[in-house]
Amino acid sequence: MFVIYKQVVIPYGSPVLPGAMFLYALLDDVPILGLPACVYYAPTTIYDLMLPRVLAGEPITEDTIAAMGHGGMCLDCKVCHFPNCSFGF
Repeated sequence: MFVIYKQVVIPYGSPVLPGAMFLYALLDDVPILGLPACVYYAPTTIYDLMLPRVLAGEPITEDTIAAMGHGGMCLDCKVCHFPNCSFGF
């Protein structure tokens, strides 16, 4: 018996630092997030920007991720005020 899955890789890479090697894909409409190693040591990353959108059911496209380039660099402030800053918005 063969099972055919609908596999779609939306983008590989993002204009967000930290998190430039982020992967977003769909497997039968189930989101898959491939996270770069920075999520282990950086306090705020692309994961913090994407997870709320995925959990809310917002459709993620290449344009969605490309738009994060404006404000896409975490300034690594001494006191982090995320999400009340320009990171990712």
